[in-house]
Amino acid sequence: MTDSIMSKAATMEIPINSNGDTGTLPEDDSLEQAAKLQWSLDEKVGSSRGTRDLQQVMVSGPNLNETSIVSGGYGGTAEGIIPTSSIKGPAVHYNAAFNKRIPLTGLGSSMHHSSSSSSMAADEATRGVAVEKLETVKKWGLNTYKCTKQMISERFGRGSRTVDMELEAQIEVLRDTKRKYESVLRLARALTNHFYNMVQTQHALGDTFADLSQKSPELRDEFGYNAETQKLLCKNGETLLGAINFFVSSINTLVNKTMEDTLMTIKMYESSRLEFDAYRSDLEELSLGPRDAVAMARIDAAQQQYQIQKDKYERLRSDVIIKLKFLEENKVKVMHKQLLLFHNAISAYFAGNQQQLEQTLKQFNIKLKPPGDDKPSWLEEQ
Repeated sequence: MTDSIMSKAATMEIPINSNGDTGTLPEDDSLEQAAKLQWSLDEKVGSSRGTRDLQQVMVSGPNLNETSIVSGGYGGTAEGIIPTSSIKGPAVHYNAAFNKRIPLTGLGSSMHHSSSSSSMAADEATRGVAVEKLETVKKWGLNTYKCTKQMISERFGRGSRTVDMELEAQIEVLRDTKRKYESVLRLARALTNHFYNMVQTQHALGDTFADLSQKSPELRDEFGYNAETQKLLCKNGETLLGAINFFVSSINTLVNKTMEDTLMTIKMYESSRLEFDAYRSDLEELSLGPRDAVAMARIDAAQQQYQIQKDKYERLRSDVIIKLKFLEENKVKVMHKQLLLFHNAISAYFAGNQQQLEQTLKQFNIKLKPPGDDKPSWLEEQ
């Protein structure tokens, strides 16, 4: 039916006027009516085919970018052809599985949203770290201010401080003992250096006497006696040096390791004492002030900080007492052994008793460095 209408519209007679020219035609609506009829029929056919044909058309149909739209009515020229590629609009992706059309711009926006989300998460993490550091600096500044205020108050006699008389006396004794032991250590090292130089001199002198004994026949015996004496003194001197080195090493460990460790704990204790007194003074000042809601909140916070500092102070105080006790026991044990060693070695050497000197080293398990051994001994390593 449609074909007959279209063919009828295409074969209509065109009237000719008396001059043989085409006359002025009245406005003919037959082609427009035929196009409308064709469009209505196509809509009916398309609706009866269903969604499946529509999907097939959209999947396997012509590429819209390669088609063209004809501008104008029936019999129009090629000048009215407009490429569809020049028509701008949002790109559309057809999802055949879900019968949906998804704008491609949505994919880009989702990717942009994902990247922006990750960027926001990174910003939040950085902001969290910055806030945490700021809080740490704030707490440190507040604590430093309180401690400085307390220190100045104590020096000018306006502030009170917590004092443990017995513990303070023990700490002062330890510091005085450390100063004296450092003096002993310094003098023992000086004795070692001087005695080492003397032994080296005796060794060189013995070699010179032995050489002159070979080159001076008339004084061979005299040079020989002196060479043997110097070599014996050199050997005994090396044995005594081993004992003195052991003595110096032990005193050095006691002073610069054991005592220093205890003094480090004492410094921590004194610092905690200053903090404890600073927060105690702050709590006392707040307690003397008004009792409104804001003041009570500040008093509660100060009470919590005071309790924290008090627990820290008590814990370090207990650590100092224990370490002082163990240090005193260790000091007596070490010095008893080292002083006995030093006395026996010095006495045997200057008495010329080589056997007693060697027995002293065996008694304290001291092994001398073999001659010609370049590897440092355990005495030197300590």
